[in-house]
Amino acid sequence: MARRKIVWSSKAKVDLLKILEYFYIRNGSKTYSIKLNSKIRKAVRLLSNHPFLGLQSDVENVRALVEGDYAIFYQVDKETIRFTTIWDCRQNPDNLTTPK
Repeated sequence: MARRKIVWSSKAKVDLLKILEYFYIRNGSKTYSIKLNSKIRKAVRLLSNHPFLGLQSDVENVRALVEGDYAIFYQVDKETIRFTTIWDCRQNPDNLTTPK
């Protein structure tokens, strides 16, 4: 199976930046944010070779890979993996919006 191209939606990019910024402000240091970003990027690279590793969500064609406290939601097609959102699982699940 060939590697699929990784595509980040603008929402997923913003979600990741907000998470990293939160920890930078909270901790007063970039150390944890750098570690967390590395863990998330490693999980994303793993998906490029194993796209169906994540759990099927309630929404058709949307899967979620859990990395620590975060669920990385994505859609798979023949050539790409499109990341739609990153969700901190410690939040109220009623606030979660995923593409339909």
